[in-house]
Amino acid sequence: MNPVEIKKGIFWVGAVDSNVRDFHGYIVPKGTTYNNYFIKDKELCLVDTVKYDFCSETLSRISKIADLKEVKTIVINHVEPDHAGSIDRVMQIAKKAKIYTTKRGEEGLKAHFEEAEKWDFEVVKTGDEISIGKRTLRFIETPMLHWPESMVTYIPEEKLLFSQDIFGMHFANFELFDDFFDESLLEDMAIDYYANILMPFGRLIKAKVEEIKKICREGIEIIAPDHGIIWRKNPDFPLKIYSDLAIGKAELGVCVIYDSMWGSTTRMARAIIEGILSEELRVKEIKLRTTPLSQAIKEFWKYRASLIGTPTLNNQTFTTVAAFMHALKGLRPSNRIVGAFGSYGWGRGGVKEVIESFKSMRLELFEPGLEINYRPKSNDYKTCFEFGKSFAIKVKEYHQNF
Repeated sequence: MNPVEIKKGIFWVGAVDSNVRDFHGYIVPKGTTYNNYFIKDKELCLVDTVKYDFCSETLSRISKIADLKEVKTIVINHVEPDHAGSIDRVMQIAKKAKIYTTKRGEEGLKAHFEEAEKWDFEVVKTGDEISIGKRTLRFIETPMLHWPESMVTYIPEEKLLFSQDIFGMHFANFELFDDFFDESLLEDMAIDYYANILMPFGRLIKAKVEEIKKICREGIEIIAPDHGIIWRKNPDFPLKIYSDLAIGKAELGVCVIYDSMWGSTTRMARAIIEGILSEELRVKEIKLRTTPLSQAIKEFWKYRASLIGTPTLNNQTFTTVAAFMHALKGLRPSNRIVGAFGSYGWGRGGVKEVIESFKSMRLELFEPGLEINYRPKSNDYKTCFEFGKSFAIKVKEYHQNF
Protein backbone atom coordinates (compact mmCIF):
# COMPACT_ATOMS: atom_id res chain seq x y z
CA MET A 1 0.00 0.00 0.00
CA ASN A 2 1.37 3.39 -1.02
CA PRO A 3 1.20 6.51 1.14
CA VAL A 4 -2.22 8.14 0.92
CA GLU A 5 -2.48 11.90 0.49
CA ILE A 6 -5.16 13.19 2.85
CA LYS A 7 -4.51 16.84 1.97
CA LYS A 8 -2.05 18.37 -0.45
CA GLY A 9 1.38 17.53 0.94
CA ILE A 10 0.02 15.61 3.96
CA PHE A 11 0.13 11.83 3.83
CA TRP A 12 -1.06 8.79 5.76
CA VAL A 13 1.98 6.51 6.12
CA GLY A 14 0.62 4.04 8.67
CA ALA A 15 -0.19 0.33 8.68
CA VAL A 16 -3.29 -1.87 8.47
CA ASP A 17 -3.36 -4.81 10.89
CA SER A 18 -6.21 -7.00 9.64
CA ASN A 19 -5.15 -10.04 11.64
CA VAL A 20 -4.99 -8.76 15.22
CA ARG A 21 -7.91 -9.90 17.37
CA ASP A 22 -6.62 -9.31 20.90
CA PHE A 23 -5.47 -5.75 21.58
CA HIS A 24 -4.02 -5.91 25.13
CA GLY A 25 -7.08 -7.86 26.24
CA TYR A 26 -9.57 -5.84 24.20
CA ILE A 27 -11.07 -8.08 21.49
CA VAL A 28 -11.01 -6.37 18.08
CA PRO A 29 -12.98 -8.56 15.64
CA LYS A 30 -12.35 -6.15 12.75
CA GLY A 31 -8.63 -5.68 13.42
CA THR A 32 -7.14 -2.19 13.64
CA THR A 33 -4.91 0.35 11.95
CA TYR A 34 -1.88 2.18 13.26
CA ASN A 35 -2.15 5.59 11.63
CA ASN A 36 0.71 8.02 11.44
CA TYR A 37 1.26 10.96 9.15
CA PHE A 38 3.95 12.72 7.13
CA ILE A 39 3.92 16.41 6.20
CA LYS A 40 5.95 17.66 3.24
CA ASP A 41 6.76 21.31 3.89
CA LYS A 42 9.86 23.49 4.16
CA GLU A 43 10.69 21.28 7.14
CA LEU A 44 9.69 17.64 6.78
CA CYS A 45 7.53 16.48 9.68
CA LEU A 46 6.46 13.07 10.98
CA VAL A 47 3.46 12.85 13.30
CA ASP A 48 3.63 9.73 15.50
CA THR A 49 5.07 6.34 14.52
CA VAL A 50 3.52 2.86 14.46
CA LYS A 51 3.67 -0.38 16.42
CA TYR A 52 7.20 -1.79 16.19
CA ASP A 53 6.12 -4.83 14.15
CA PHE A 54 4.97 -2.51 11.35
CA CYS A 55 7.90 -0.10 11.34
CA SER A 56 9.26 -1.37 8.02
CA GLU A 57 5.93 -0.57 6.38
CA THR A 58 5.86 3.04 7.54
CA LEU A 59 9.53 3.53 6.65
CA SER A 60 8.83 2.18 3.16
CA ARG A 61 5.89 4.55 2.67
CA ILE A 62 7.87 7.55 3.93
CA SER A 63 10.69 6.70 1.49
CA LYS A 64 8.25 7.19 -1.41
CA ILE A 65 7.68 10.78 -0.29
CA ALA A 66 10.99 12.01 1.09
CA ASP A 67 14.28 11.00 2.69
CA LEU A 68 13.70 10.33 6.40
CA LYS A 69 17.29 11.45 7.05
CA GLU A 70 16.16 15.01 6.24
CA VAL A 71 13.29 15.06 8.73
CA LYS A 72 13.81 17.75 11.38
CA THR A 73 10.43 17.68 13.13
CA ILE A 74 8.79 14.70 14.82
CA VAL A 75 5.61 15.05 16.84
CA ILE A 76 4.75 12.37 19.38
CA ASN A 77 1.18 12.89 20.54
CA HIS A 78 1.03 9.68 22.59
CA VAL A 79 3.81 7.38 23.84
CA GLU A 80 1.81 4.13 24.00
CA PRO A 81 3.80 1.45 22.13
CA ASP A 82 1.28 1.10 19.28
CA HIS A 83 2.03 4.73 18.36
CA ALA A 84 5.55 5.44 19.59
CA GLY A 85 6.83 1.87 19.56
CA SER A 86 9.14 2.37 16.58
CA ILE A 87 10.46 5.85 17.40
CA ASP A 88 13.84 4.30 18.22
CA ARG A 89 14.23 2.97 14.67
CA VAL A 90 13.03 6.27 13.24
CA MET A 91 15.57 8.22 15.31
CA GLN A 92 18.39 5.95 14.12
CA ILE A 93 17.73 7.36 10.65
CA ALA A 94 16.37 10.85 11.36
CA LYS A 95 19.40 11.97 13.34
CA LYS A 96 18.68 15.69 12.74
CA ALA A 97 15.16 15.47 14.15
CA LYS A 98 13.79 17.22 17.21
CA ILE A 99 10.90 15.52 19.03
CA TYR A 100 7.99 17.72 20.09
CA THR A 101 5.93 16.28 22.91
CA THR A 102 4.59 17.13 26.36
CA LYS A 103 6.77 17.11 29.48
CA ARG A 104 5.30 13.76 30.49
CA GLY A 105 5.68 12.61 26.90
CA GLU A 106 9.42 13.16 27.15
CA GLU A 107 9.48 11.33 30.47
CA GLY A 108 7.49 8.47 28.97
CA LEU A 109 9.75 8.07 25.96
CA LYS A 110 12.81 8.06 28.20
CA ALA A 111 11.16 5.40 30.36
CA HIS A 112 10.51 3.23 27.28
CA PHE A 113 13.77 3.79 25.41
CA GLU A 114 17.18 3.91 27.04
CA GLU A 115 18.65 5.71 24.01
CA ALA A 116 16.09 8.52 24.38
CA GLU A 117 18.47 10.28 26.77
CA LYS A 118 20.45 11.26 23.65
CA TRP A 119 17.47 12.53 21.64
CA ASP A 120 16.69 16.21 21.12
CA PHE A 121 13.38 17.08 22.81
CA GLU A 122 11.25 20.22 22.75
CA VAL A 123 8.57 20.21 25.44
CA VAL A 124 5.30 21.83 24.36
CA LYS A 125 2.09 22.77 26.14
CA THR A 126 -1.41 23.86 25.20
CA GLY A 127 -1.40 26.80 22.80
CA ASP A 128 2.25 26.48 21.77
CA GLU A 129 2.90 26.74 18.04
CA ILE A 130 5.79 26.03 15.71
CA SER A 131 6.18 26.81 12.01
CA ILE A 132 7.38 24.16 9.58
CA GLY A 133 7.07 26.43 6.51
CA LYS A 134 3.70 27.39 5.14
CA ARG A 135 2.05 25.36 7.89
CA THR A 136 1.80 25.84 11.65
CA LEU A 137 1.58 23.10 14.25
CA ARG A 138 -0.54 24.07 17.25
CA PHE A 139 -0.46 21.77 20.30
CA ILE A 140 -3.23 20.97 22.80
CA GLU A 141 -2.53 18.84 25.87
CA THR A 142 -5.11 16.13 26.57
CA PRO A 143 -3.93 14.51 29.82
CA MET A 144 -5.67 11.21 30.68
CA LEU A 145 -7.23 10.98 27.22
CA HIS A 146 -6.24 8.40 27.61
CA TRP A 147 -2.68 8.51 29.05
CA PRO A 148 -1.21 11.30 31.22
CA GLU A 149 1.16 12.55 28.51
CA SER A 150 -1.33 12.69 25.64
CA MET A 151 -1.80 15.67 23.34
CA VAL A 152 -3.28 16.49 19.92
CA THR A 153 -1.82 18.57 17.11
CA TYR A 154 -3.72 21.00 14.87
CA ILE A 155 -2.75 22.61 11.57
CA PRO A 156 -4.81 25.82 11.30
CA GLU A 157 -3.93 26.44 7.63
CA GLU A 158 -5.39 23.02 6.74
CA LYS A 159 -8.07 22.89 9.45
CA LEU A 160 -6.72 19.42 10.23
CA LEU A 161 -6.54 17.80 13.67
CA PHE A 162 -4.19 14.90 14.44
CA SER A 163 -6.15 13.51 17.39
CA GLN A 164 -4.05 10.47 18.53
CA ASP A 165 -6.39 7.91 20.15
CA ILE A 166 -9.29 10.35 20.59
CA PHE A 167 -12.05 9.95 17.96
CA GLY A 168 -10.52 6.66 16.84
CA MET A 169 -11.77 3.09 16.54
CA HIS A 170 -10.35 -0.38 16.03
CA PHE A 171 -11.24 -1.01 12.41
CA ALA A 172 -8.80 -2.44 9.87
CA ASN A 173 -9.63 -0.87 6.54
CA PHE A 174 -7.87 0.01 3.33
CA GLU A 175 -10.50 2.63 2.48
CA LEU A 176 -9.17 5.09 5.03
CA PHE A 177 -11.93 7.69 5.03
CA ASP A 178 -15.38 7.95 6.63
CA ASP A 179 -17.14 8.58 3.32
CA PHE A 180 -16.63 4.92 2.37
CA PHE A 181 -18.77 3.64 5.27
CA ASP A 182 -22.27 3.88 6.66
CA GLU A 183 -22.51 6.27 9.61
CA SER A 184 -24.41 3.72 11.73
CA LEU A 185 -21.44 1.32 11.48
CA LEU A 186 -18.97 4.06 12.36
CA GLU A 187 -21.10 5.20 15.29
CA ASP A 188 -21.30 1.66 16.70
CA MET A 189 -17.53 1.21 16.39
CA ALA A 190 -16.83 4.62 17.91
CA ILE A 191 -19.06 3.71 20.88
CA ASP A 192 -17.24 0.38 21.23
CA TYR A 193 -13.89 2.19 21.36
CA TYR A 194 -15.14 4.85 23.77
CA ALA A 195 -16.78 2.32 26.11
CA ASN A 196 -13.71 0.11 26.41
CA ILE A 197 -11.01 2.78 26.55
CA LEU A 198 -12.35 6.23 27.34
CA MET A 199 -15.41 5.56 29.53
CA PRO A 200 -13.64 6.51 32.79
CA PHE A 201 -12.84 10.00 31.50
CA GLY A 202 -16.29 11.36 30.62
CA ARG A 203 -15.99 14.60 32.58
CA LEU A 204 -12.55 15.28 31.15
CA ILE A 205 -13.74 14.50 27.64
CA LYS A 206 -16.71 16.85 27.83
CA ALA A 207 -14.46 19.76 28.81
CA LYS A 208 -11.65 18.79 26.45
CA VAL A 209 -13.88 18.51 23.37
CA GLU A 210 -15.04 22.07 24.02
CA GLU A 211 -11.45 23.21 24.56
CA ILE A 212 -10.31 21.56 21.33
CA LYS A 213 -13.08 23.30 19.37
CA LYS A 214 -12.14 26.62 20.97
CA ILE A 215 -8.40 26.32 20.31
CA CYS A 216 -9.03 25.02 16.78
CA ARG A 217 -10.83 28.30 16.18
CA GLU A 218 -10.21 28.25 12.42
CA GLY A 219 -12.49 25.19 12.24
CA ILE A 220 -11.96 21.45 11.79
CA GLU A 221 -12.36 19.93 8.33
CA ILE A 222 -10.41 16.70 8.90
CA ILE A 223 -9.85 14.63 12.04
CA ALA A 224 -6.99 12.16 11.63
CA PRO A 225 -6.78 9.75 14.61
CA ASP A 226 -4.17 7.07 15.26
CA HIS A 227 -6.66 4.18 14.89
CA GLY A 228 -9.38 3.53 12.37
CA ILE A 229 -10.85 5.85 9.78
CA ILE A 230 -9.98 9.47 8.97
CA TRP A 231 -12.97 11.80 9.31
CA ARG A 232 -13.22 14.11 6.28
CA LYS A 233 -16.84 13.84 5.10
CA ASN A 234 -18.34 14.67 8.47
CA PRO A 235 -15.70 15.68 11.05
CA ASP A 236 -18.45 17.00 13.34
CA PHE A 237 -19.80 13.45 13.70
CA PRO A 238 -17.16 12.13 16.14
CA LEU A 239 -17.22 15.42 18.06
CA LYS A 240 -20.96 15.01 18.62
CA ILE A 241 -20.64 11.31 19.51
CA TYR A 242 -18.01 12.06 22.14
CA SER A 243 -19.96 15.00 23.55
CA ASP A 244 -23.05 12.78 23.89
CA LEU A 245 -21.14 9.87 25.41
CA ALA A 246 -19.32 12.13 27.84
CA ILE A 247 -22.62 13.17 29.44
CA GLY A 248 -23.80 9.57 29.62
CA LYS A 249 -26.24 9.56 26.71
CA ALA A 250 -27.83 6.11 26.37
CA GLU A 251 -30.66 4.26 24.65
CA LEU A 252 -33.82 3.62 26.62
CA GLY A 253 -33.57 -0.12 27.01
CA VAL A 254 -32.13 -2.95 29.08
CA CYS A 255 -29.06 -5.09 28.47
CA VAL A 256 -29.36 -8.49 30.17
CA ILE A 257 -25.82 -9.78 30.65
CA TYR A 258 -25.38 -13.20 32.23
CA ASP A 259 -23.80 -16.61 32.23
CA SER A 260 -25.07 -20.01 33.35
CA MET A 261 -23.64 -23.34 34.48
CA TRP A 262 -26.56 -25.75 33.97
CA GLY A 263 -29.12 -23.50 32.36
CA SER A 264 -30.99 -22.25 35.42
CA THR A 265 -29.76 -18.66 35.16
CA THR A 266 -30.50 -18.75 31.43
CA ARG A 267 -34.08 -19.76 32.17
CA MET A 268 -34.35 -16.90 34.64
CA ALA A 269 -32.93 -14.48 32.09
CA ARG A 270 -35.50 -15.44 29.45
CA ALA A 271 -38.42 -14.98 31.86
CA ILE A 272 -37.02 -11.65 33.04
CA ILE A 273 -36.68 -10.53 29.42
CA GLU A 274 -40.37 -11.34 28.86
CA GLY A 275 -41.22 -9.11 31.80
CA ILE A 276 -39.15 -6.26 30.40
CA LEU A 277 -40.73 -6.64 26.97
CA SER A 278 -44.19 -6.43 28.52
CA GLU A 279 -43.32 -2.79 29.29
CA GLU A 280 -42.34 -2.24 25.64
CA LEU A 281 -38.67 -1.63 26.35
CA ARG A 282 -35.92 -2.71 24.01
CA VAL A 283 -33.82 -5.63 25.32
CA LYS A 284 -30.35 -6.85 24.39
CA GLU A 285 -29.34 -10.32 25.60
CA ILE A 286 -25.64 -11.08 26.18
CA LYS A 287 -24.32 -14.46 27.30
CA LEU A 288 -20.78 -13.94 28.46
CA ARG A 289 -19.21 -17.24 27.42
CA THR A 290 -20.28 -16.62 23.82
CA THR A 291 -19.52 -12.89 23.70
CA PRO A 292 -16.15 -11.09 23.83
CA LEU A 293 -15.81 -9.09 27.04
CA SER A 294 -15.26 -5.85 25.13
CA GLN A 295 -18.51 -6.40 23.21
CA ALA A 296 -20.41 -6.92 26.47
CA ILE A 297 -18.89 -3.70 27.85
CA LYS A 298 -20.03 -1.80 24.76
CA GLU A 299 -23.60 -3.09 25.04
CA PHE A 300 -23.68 -2.25 28.74
CA TRP A 301 -22.70 1.32 27.89
CA LYS A 302 -25.19 1.69 25.03
CA TYR A 303 -28.24 1.12 27.22
CA ARG A 304 -29.59 3.09 30.15
CA ALA A 305 -30.06 -0.07 32.22
CA SER A 306 -28.49 -3.48 32.70
CA LEU A 307 -29.29 -6.62 34.67
CA ILE A 308 -26.41 -8.95 35.49
CA GLY A 309 -27.18 -12.65 35.95
CA THR A 310 -24.86 -15.10 37.67
CA PRO A 311 -24.96 -18.57 39.11
CA THR A 312 -23.22 -18.99 42.44
CA LEU A 313 -19.98 -20.95 42.33
CA ASN A 314 -18.19 -21.62 45.63
CA ASN A 315 -20.26 -18.88 47.28
CA GLN A 316 -19.05 -16.38 44.71
CA THR A 317 -19.94 -14.84 41.38
CA PHE A 318 -19.42 -17.15 38.39
CA THR A 319 -15.97 -16.70 36.81
CA THR A 320 -17.03 -15.05 33.53
CA VAL A 321 -19.38 -12.69 35.36
CA ALA A 322 -16.63 -11.85 37.85
CA ALA A 323 -14.30 -10.95 34.96
CA PHE A 324 -16.97 -8.72 33.44
CA MET A 325 -17.63 -6.96 36.75
CA HIS A 326 -13.90 -6.47 37.33
CA ALA A 327 -13.47 -4.87 33.89
CA LEU A 328 -16.56 -2.72 34.34
CA LYS A 329 -15.44 -1.42 37.73
CA GLY A 330 -12.16 -0.19 36.26
CA LEU A 331 -14.07 1.72 33.55
CA ARG A 332 -16.09 3.62 36.19
CA PRO A 333 -19.50 3.83 34.46
CA SER A 334 -22.02 6.48 35.48
CA ASN A 335 -25.63 7.47 34.81
CA ARG A 336 -26.84 3.87 34.61
CA ILE A 337 -29.40 1.83 36.57
CA VAL A 338 -28.49 -1.79 37.33
CA GLY A 339 -29.66 -4.91 39.12
CA ALA A 340 -28.72 -8.55 39.60
CA PHE A 341 -30.26 -12.02 39.50
CA GLY A 342 -29.15 -15.64 39.49
CA SER A 343 -29.53 -19.23 40.55
CA TYR A 344 -27.80 -20.90 43.50
CA GLY A 345 -27.46 -24.43 44.82
CA TRP A 346 -26.50 -25.30 48.40
CA GLY A 347 -25.06 -21.86 49.09
CA ARG A 348 -25.71 -18.26 48.07
CA GLY A 349 -23.24 -15.49 47.33
CA GLY A 350 -23.08 -14.72 43.60
CA VAL A 351 -25.88 -12.16 43.39
CA LYS A 352 -24.82 -10.48 46.62
CA GLU A 353 -21.30 -10.05 45.27
CA VAL A 354 -22.58 -8.38 42.07
CA ILE A 355 -24.76 -6.02 44.09
CA GLU A 356 -21.89 -5.06 46.38
CA SER A 357 -19.71 -4.38 43.36
CA PHE A 358 -22.38 -2.10 41.88
CA LYS A 359 -22.65 -0.27 45.20
CA SER A 360 -18.93 0.43 45.08
CA MET A 361 -19.43 1.92 41.58
CA ARG A 362 -22.16 4.20 42.98
CA LEU A 363 -24.62 3.33 40.24
CA GLU A 364 -28.39 3.56 40.64
CA LEU A 365 -29.27 0.16 42.07
CA PHE A 366 -32.51 -1.79 41.73
CA GLU A 367 -32.83 -3.83 44.93
CA PRO A 368 -33.17 -6.46 46.11
CA GLY A 369 -31.60 -8.83 43.61
CA LEU A 370 -33.48 -11.96 42.60
CA GLU A 371 -32.18 -15.42 43.61
CA ILE A 372 -33.75 -18.80 42.85
CA ASN A 373 -32.67 -22.16 44.24
CA TYR A 374 -31.57 -24.56 41.52
CA ARG A 375 -33.88 -24.75 38.47
CA PRO A 376 -36.85 -22.34 38.33
CA LYS A 377 -40.31 -23.85 39.00
CA SER A 378 -43.58 -22.58 37.55
CA ASN A 379 -44.05 -19.99 40.30
CA ASP A 380 -40.42 -18.90 39.92
CA TYR A 381 -41.00 -18.04 36.26
CA LYS A 382 -43.81 -15.74 37.33
CA THR A 383 -41.48 -14.15 39.89
CA CYS A 384 -38.83 -13.60 37.21
CA PHE A 385 -41.40 -12.07 34.86
CA GLU A 386 -42.55 -9.64 37.56
CA PHE A 387 -38.95 -8.81 38.43
CA GLY A 388 -38.29 -7.87 34.81
CA LYS A 389 -41.50 -5.88 34.57
CA SER A 390 -40.80 -3.97 37.79
CA PHE A 391 -37.26 -3.23 36.68
CA ALA A 392 -38.51 -1.91 33.33
CA ILE A 393 -40.94 0.45 35.06
CA LYS A 394 -38.11 1.74 37.24
CA VAL A 395 -35.87 2.18 34.19
CA LYS A 396 -38.43 4.37 32.42
CA GLU A 397 -38.70 6.57 35.50
CA TYR A 398 -34.94 6.84 35.86
CA HIS A 399 -34.42 7.63 32.16
CA GLN A 400 -36.59 10.74 32.46
CA ASN A 401 -33.76 12.38 34.39
CA PHE A 402 -31.60 12.52 31.25
